[in-house]
Amino acid sequence: MASTASPQRLDALAAHTGATLDGDGSTLISRVATLEHAGPGTIAFLANPRYRSLLATTGASAVIVAPSLAATTPLPKLLSRNPYATYARVAQALHFEEPVMPGVHPTALVDPAASVANSATIGPFATVGPGAVVGERVRLGPRVSLGKGVRVGAHSVLNANVVIYPDCIIGERALLHAGAVIGADGFGMAEEEGRWLKIPQTGRVVIGDDVEIGANTTIDRGALDDTVIGNDVKIDNQVQIGHNCTVGDHTAIAGCVGIAGSAHVGRNCQIGGAAMIAGHLTIADGVVISGGTLVFHSITERGVYTSAFPALPHAQWKRVASETRRLRELALRVRALEAATGLTAHHDGGADAAEHDAASSITTDAPDGARQRR
Repeated sequence: MASTASPQRLDALAAHTGATLDGDGSTLISRVATLEHAGPGTIAFLANPRYRSLLATTGASAVIVAPSLAATTPLPKLLSRNPYATYARVAQALHFEEPVMPGVHPTALVDPAASVANSATIGPFATVGPGAVVGERVRLGPRVSLGKGVRVGAHSVLNANVVIYPDCIIGERALLHAGAVIGADGFGMAEEEGRWLKIPQTGRVVIGDDVEIGANTTIDRGALDDTVIGNDVKIDNQVQIGHNCTVGDHTAIAGCVGIAGSAHVGRNCQIGGAAMIAGHLTIADGVVISGGTLVFHSITERGVYTSAFPALPHAQWKRVASETRRLRELALRVRALEAATGLTAHHDGGADAAEHDAASSITTDAPDGARQRR
């Protein structure tokens, strides 16, 4: 978003963020910067201890640090138990969006049956379908398309080329980045005699308040029930969320994640980039899923879950992969030895079950032979 810097004194920033001022409060700050590249008039922050040494060499005029690090630098500083969150609040205080004049651009097409607030801004070549409702101070960028019956809540911003399919709902203060598509058909097909029959997708997408959706992210409408994104959910670029999914309040989803149809993600979850979640399962509240992780089973307890294998030099990776392929054979040999020696061990068949479930979740977990996008 276009923004303009507004320089402020350090003591004013302390009051705005609730941080503790330590040092010269008259220090003037115009922007935020990293410790490594900061210069005069900037404020930097230390959230990761691995960069602590940069406090001694930074060119920043002030820094944001935890109280335990107050003595490590003579610079004027803001003390905070959460330096990263304080940095975010400082950045918000220093930068404000440039004002936009309300009104409908001459090239925009607004259906006579649509309702557009007088304070809203409709950009060039945008289209607003019949029965659509555009709330107070909403901003629609160039070529945004709102289908029939769409509702966009107050103070929401839809950037260029966002498409909202009919009857979908966007809450208040939402931010949708360029190219996001909300409410396209879910991938619902039924197989009959070797051919595919399309299943009409009659649900909606309902998005809560304070949601941010990244560029080119797609959220499919429900097949029967709605696809629901809760309040304060943050979704990165190029994420795919299948039909009938629900995502709980305050969950964050990083780029290139795929969530298959009818998966239910809880509140306050964090899903790392390129993670893949199979359909028809449940993720409990407070779960953290590492980047690149494949989830084939429901997760019922909060915690951190990882399945991705760390990168290795290629020759070493081939050796590890070769040994991994032999684990099944090794397990059978161990069982045979146990049987021959009279030793007993507990085997629950978990590996066999996991292998079977992973395969089935990729193919036909939809009822009645239907194939549903994950």
